[in-house]
Amino acid sequence: MDTPLPRDPADRPLAGVTVVDLSRVLAGPYATMLLADMGADVVKVEHPGHGDDTRSWGPPWTGDQAAYYLALNRGKRSLAVDLKDPDGLAAVRALCADADVVVQNFRPGVADRLGLGHADVSKLNPRVVYCSISGFSSGHAQPGRPGFDVIVQGESGLMSATGEPGGAPTKIGVPITDVLTALNAAAAICGGLVRSRETGQGSHVEVSLLNSALSSLVNVAQRALATGSEPERYGRAHSTIVPYQTFPTGDGEIIVAAGNDSLYRRLCSALDRPDLAEDPRFGTNPDRVAHRGELVAEITSALSARSAADWAPILTEAGVPVGRVRGILEAIRAADASGDSATMTVSHPTLGELELVRAGFRFAAPTPEADAAVPAPPLLGQHSVAVLEGLGLSPEQIAGLVERGVVAQHDVS
Repeated sequence: MDTPLPRDPADRPLAGVTVVDLSRVLAGPYATMLLADMGADVVKVEHPGHGDDTRSWGPPWTGDQAAYYLALNRGKRSLAVDLKDPDGLAAVRALCADADVVVQNFRPGVADRLGLGHADVSKLNPRVVYCSISGFSSGHAQPGRPGFDVIVQGESGLMSATGEPGGAPTKIGVPITDVLTALNAAAAICGGLVRSRETGQGSHVEVSLLNSALSSLVNVAQRALATGSEPERYGRAHSTIVPYQTFPTGDGEIIVAAGNDSLYRRLCSALDRPDLAEDPRFGTNPDRVAHRGELVAEITSALSARSAADWAPILTEAGVPVGRVRGILEAIRAADASGDSATMTVSHPTLGELELVRAGFRFAAPTPEADAAVPAPPLLGQHSVAVLEGLGLSPEQIAGLVERGVVAQHDVS
């Protein structure tokens, strides 16, 4: 029989926190996975027939599991239950009544119709931290407007800020607005938990893809506000720091980030071009920005004399920030080889050892033993029986729900 997920209070600050995850696809599930990584017991509520949409978003697959789904759901328990059935809905309402956190990204109005909106859940549970995730905020002129990452990348200005000078606005290669929304949601939920624990007062956290994307524009947005005009696109360069971009070498590209005058002078020395350090056109960063084209041409000419493999150690030794332009798999393997522990291996009930990318934070140095204790992304309904037993349902009641198709279970024993 399934048991609650193991937690180590010493390493996981959200140990003892229960999260009911009513979300699907990316922003909500990624946020709740981060909470699980911090020690929360996350119950993922899914449709008993098809589960989270991403379970079918393949190829690629690992065995019979979609890679997309596996990326977003480790550390959770799966309750597969039909919310359209009164008994199934009652079970989920009971789960919310005793939860610390509830996260949902239903289409606007759906949670309220189900009796799972903030007003209903907070009546049952005044201390709950309730998080609503949407494409556009509740105050938007079209509050029910569907929000998809690609739409919000365009609507928010992210596309406008991305791409080559003079070229077309470009979509960022990952669903970045969903990821930013997940990070904002997880951070705000943690803040709500602090208040809940100190005062017993709950919170309604509203997070939207659009607001998350707009807030991520930081200095680019402030540039627009300061100048009253649309910022230019700078491609692989920086709008206000020079040199801070990719450069071709004799056999490939490197990235040089000389973010201040001292680093710039170190770069000139490493390139054996002291004249560039003394040239009044390039003396300060504002000077270098004003004469960007001339300086970039000089640096490009100097770097073309040697290979990327030669320049990386030379610049590193000189104290100049330098990097390679890597492919994704190459980047993951390079990070692991460098000791950054980018990946972890968990034990999946049907797939065996499964490699996943870690969260961006650490509370302790990763170990194989700690990784082995992290539950893999659950099979659909893997924990249905255990969750319902925890709500006080009898074996006969649970069996009846399963027989009626209200609940799905996956026996991995």
